[in-house]
Amino acid sequence: MQQGGYLRDHEHNQRSGKKKRRQVSKPEVFAASDGTKIEVGKNNLQNEKLTLHSAAKTDIWLHVKNMPGSHVIIHNPAPTDQTLLEAANIAAYYSKARQSSSVPVDYVQVKKIRKPNGAKPGYVIYEGQKTLFVTPDRAFVEKLSTK
Repeated sequence: MQQGGYLRDHEHNQRSGKKKRRQVSKPEVFAASDGTKIEVGKNNLQNEKLTLHSAAKTDIWLHVKNMPGSHVIIHNPAPTDQTLLEAANIAAYYSKARQSSSVPVDYVQVKKIRKPNGAKPGYVIYEGQKTLFVTPDRAFVEKLSTK
């Protein structure tokens, strides 16, 4: 509730009287087969920071259609079809559709995404998207990981 902005955080550092800042974890980084950087938000705060604050307006944003899941950013304004498919596979894998086949994944330029006033962290709306259908593949996703 505190992270969503519904409750105030009353934790203060006893000595300095300053508020403690919680460190937001970083998105996971992947590399497409052509070397293009792909980032994945793993929770609503990471999704929001990645999509609305750190991604360039020309980057490509992907998300599973009509289902909870990670925001995926391709840091390239004109990715290859192969890179799009790889990023779509990552988006499908990091969603509620992980066990499904033929998962619809929407993609659109970051500049076409906006957050409605008062919406919870990570919630966005978009238009003008295209849709790819992929079947999540764990081994394939792990192969693209930079860890």
